[in-house]
Amino acid sequence: MLFQDFQYLGFWEAIEMGLYFIIVGYFFLLFFYFLFIRYRTSRKLYWLFFSLFFLCFGIARVFFIVYYFFGPELYTGTNDVEVVAFLMINYRFATFFTWMGVACATGVLGILLFPPETREEKKGKQTLVEWFKNRKNLELLIRLGLFVLPIIIGILALALSDGLFMDPDFLTNYSISVDLVTIRFGTWEYPLGRFLLNFIFMPLFLVLIPFIFLYLAWKTFGVLRRSYALNAIGFILYFGGGRILQGALDVATLPHLRAVMPPLLILLALLILVIANNYEQLK
Repeated sequence: MLFQDFQYLGFWEAIEMGLYFIIVGYFFLLFFYFLFIRYRTSRKLYWLFFSLFFLCFGIARVFFIVYYFFGPELYTGTNDVEVVAFLMINYRFATFFTWMGVACATGVLGILLFPPETREEKKGKQTLVEWFKNRKNLELLIRLGLFVLPIIIGILALALSDGLFMDPDFLTNYSISVDLVTIRFGTWEYPLGRFLLNFIFMPLFLVLIPFIFLYLAWKTFGVLRRSYALNAIGFILYFGGGRILQGALDVATLPHLRAVMPPLLILLALLILVIANNYEQLK
């Protein structure tokens, strides 16, 4: 495989793949840095979640690289079903680890919004009504909800049928017959699962995560304000520049921009996130 000519990988695709390999390297480097330097010395859950965020997105990017660049090269013209099954497995795992990374990011937000160190235990038995009236208990529920919802979405993406997530082009590119579950708006048709993930759930978290960091920046001052603001900018660049721009640029008419701009914006976003989380006050 490595020593034969690629069938579908052109010059710009090779450039794009190389940049994403660099991104994967930075993801794992940042995982080790935040886990063994920041979390090991402080034992704060904030740094553990942040390190796992980079680990999950690094693993997800590896599966996406296989899905977009290496998987199609396995196609010989007669192994349609096997190639599609392999591609869908990679897509499922890439999506699953992406949502695990989102869960870690929301875990960070839950800690910042409702620091666990400030919770006070109320002694004695409480009725269910009294438990819900306790503000700290409601904060705990919000933290758990923010963390658990992306995990549920990731598990569903891993478990539901291929017909909900398969790229419609697979039906013609690989001459397979699959009953796709689609949503239609006029002449536009899209798999229902991908529609929910890409146009409903992911945009919700894309707005939520930077918004909460901006809210925290507005509520604080000094070094913390700059840190939260930089975190918001970093996440906006990562999700907006990396994910949305990649889908918006047409690979047929703008192959050079499609290959270079999204990965470079992701690298810039990672740099900003590192700067934002290296203030002494956040140790």
